[in-house]
Amino acid sequence: MQRISTSVIPSKTSQAGRTGLVQLKEYIRLIRKRMWLIGSIVLLVCTVVGIKNVYFTPQVYEATAKLIINQTPRPDRAGVVDYSVVQTNIALTNSYKQIMISSAIMDQVVASFPDLKVTPSALAQKLRVNTAGDSQVMDVTVRDLSYTKAVKTVNAVAKVFKRQIPSIMKMDNVTILSEASLNDPAVPVNNNPAIQIFIAFAISLLLGIGLAFLLEVLDDTFKNEEDIEKELGLPTLSLITKMKKEDRRSDSSTTTPKQVGEGQYAAINQ
Repeated sequence: MQRISTSVIPSKTSQAGRTGLVQLKEYIRLIRKRMWLIGSIVLLVCTVVGIKNVYFTPQVYEATAKLIINQTPRPDRAGVVDYSVVQTNIALTNSYKQIMISSAIMDQVVASFPDLKVTPSALAQKLRVNTAGDSQVMDVTVRDLSYTKAVKTVNAVAKVFKRQIPSIMKMDNVTILSEASLNDPAVPVNNNPAIQIFIAFAISLLLGIGLAFLLEVLDDTFKNEEDIEKELGLPTLSLITKMKKEDRRSDSSTTTPKQVGEGQYAAINQ
């Protein structure tokens, strides 16, 4: 019977796994080597963002009023939900959002409320109109550096819009559900330093790691014997260390020079 010998041949998958593990160790070694650089960048960026957010970022306030688009039902349809009318009102919300930010409404708001001291174009930039899906409710929002002014502005827009719609659309189907109130707590909408510092931390960390890899690629000097072995593929036989001045002075102080005649000499008999 003929004996068949088998041998274990390493698969390409295991070799690739070992190669990937070696590369991962090299990446970790590089990050540890440049840890001071990465940490300095992260600390600097997070400190700058925190100081800017606390001391140099103006606080912005937001006020919201709610409107509903709903036609008055006919007397013979009172108490009955007409879904065709509801769908019509929902379809009108997109048109009403465009009408609200148009000059026809903005000019009337500025003319009717001169105490706001704002131009139509500036008012349109502060104004945001949103609807939640297929809803008849419109959220009218104004942002301003003053919460009081934001409340007055959004309420003025809601009142003028309700007043002007019958003449523009030839129907009176807008109702103010709720106005913004000065009694609500004034909370800045842009004052969240924790999130901004976290974003700065993530971005600066990636930036620091990327810079560390870039410096490693551009650095072609040899720092130790491991770099030489990796480049040449040859083992290190010996090392010549660099002596400090203190070491040389200590060696010279312990060694006393010998004079002529000292020491052991072999005598020659003549």
